[in-house]
Amino acid sequence: MTPVGLQSYLVLGAILFGLGAIGFLARRNLILMFLSAEMMVQGVAVNLLAFSRFRGNLGGQVLTLFMITVAACEAAIALALILMLYRRRKSLDVSLWQELREPDQDAVIDEEPLPLPPMEEPSPRLTPAGPAPQKREEEVSHV
Repeated sequence: MTPVGLQSYLVLGAILFGLGAIGFLARRNLILMFLSAEMMVQGVAVNLLAFSRFRGNLGGQVLTLFMITVAACEAAIALALILMLYRRRKSLDVSLWQELREPDQDAVIDEEPLPLPPMEEPSPRLTPAGPAPQKREEEVSHV
């Protein structure tokens, strides 16, 4: 079994970074863009670990540990932001968020906008049948 050299790790890191960059530039879904950015960060982490092992010091490994910690915190904040944005517009399409741009930037118009999501019909409501049940004395809370 031949040992894996530095070049193999660097190629793997470059492939991860490249796929992440292509995914970030080609997608309009916020979650896929976020995952593509995370893939780019992991490509950089693989390269740092490879150089650290090749040079024989722990500097790259320590820096990678900090990168992973910051990425975990960033993931929590980004997912909370994505949830808030989805609740407001009911879509994760980036092109719907034109008001988040800087005030002096022009709006970007897509050549082929995504179709709007179908309107949800309200759920049917059942009318209550008969009188409401009486509560037992031990269920009543004394606040």
